Amino acid sequence: MTDNKTSAPRRAVLRRGLALVAAGTVMATTRAKAQEKLAQPLVQYQNTPKDGNQCNKCAQWQPPAGCAIVVSPIAPTGWCVAYAPKEG
Repeated sequence: MTDNKTSAPRRAVLRRGLALVAAGTVMATTRAKAQEKLAQPLVQYQNTPKDGNQCNKCAQWQPPAGCAIVVSPIAPTGWCVAYAPKEG
């Protein structure tokens, strides 16, 4: 037979543990989705500038060959439809 006095606290501990694991999984999934970047074809990325606009003049540019929103590598002289000129 099981002692009901001991089973209740064990169940409570297990429930809390499962809740913590679930919360951690949700947080990790949310963080991973927030860090996903757009595929180059989706933003019509090209390795050449367009109308004088190029990646290293964009607000999303991350030297030496990256972008905050598009999958790397990115050419400094590339361009895509997400181009946003740096302010200043």
